[in-house]
Amino acid sequence: MGLLKLLTFPFSLPVSSGTWVLRTVLSEAERRYYDEAAIMEEMSQLERHLAAGELDQEMFDQQEEALLQRLLDARQYWRDKQSEQPEE
Repeated sequence: MGLLKLLTFPFSLPVSSGTWVLRTVLSEAERRYYDEAAIMEEMSQLERHLAAGELDQEMFDQQEEALLQRLLDARQYWRDKQSEQPEE
């Protein structure tokens, strides 16, 4: 099997590098999307916009509901992520 890898190296390197890049980008995107602190900051900004009169109550409620759902999803994501890791 080592010889096969060596012979296909010029062709498999770009594929494996591309896979690594995609996994890294996906991991970073998930980390940012499910960052609870960032979600809480967005909620604070939303409340400031409401207080400043930049949003009406209906729009605030819609966006707040979406952020609350995202926060619940983030908490579930991190629980699932922890349970996937093998205990040492």
